[in-house]
Amino acid sequence: MDFSCIDARLISLPGATKALHEKWGWMVYWVGGRQFACELTASPDAKPPYEGRHLLSLKCDPDRIMELRAEHPGAVLPGYYSDGRTWVSIDLDADLSEDLVLGLCDMSYELVFSKLPKRVQREVSAE
Repeated sequence: MDFSCIDARLISLPGATKALHEKWGWMVYWVGGRQFACELTASPDAKPPYEGRHLLSLKCDPDRIMELRAEHPGAVLPGYYSDGRTWVSIDLDADLSEDLVLGLCDMSYELVFSKLPKRVQREVSAE
C-alpha cells in the first residue's frame, strides 16, 4: 500500500497535525496535543519481529487488537515502543487491504480524540 494515501488520510482528520520526531526519525501525527499515529522504519538492529520493517503504529481497541493479530499474523504486531495492549504496529509492506488500514487510522484518531478534554474537543471541532 502506498503510504502517501495513508498520510493523506491521517492529516485530513479534523485538527490533525504531523511533525518529524528528529531524534527517532519518526513522523508523528497529533490531535489536541496527543499522538494518534506514527510512521517509522525500525532499525535493522531492533528486536524481532520489528527489525527493519516499515511500520505504522496506531491506537486500537484492545479487543480488536486480538482479532487483528489472529487474522493477520506477522502483519499486525504489538505496538512498537508503545503499550501493546492499546497500540498496534502494522507492517506497511504486508498485504493488508487499504480499507482495513484506513479504518484503523480512523479508529486510532477517534480513540485519542474521545479522551481529549471537552474544551479541546470543541476547539478541534471548530477549526
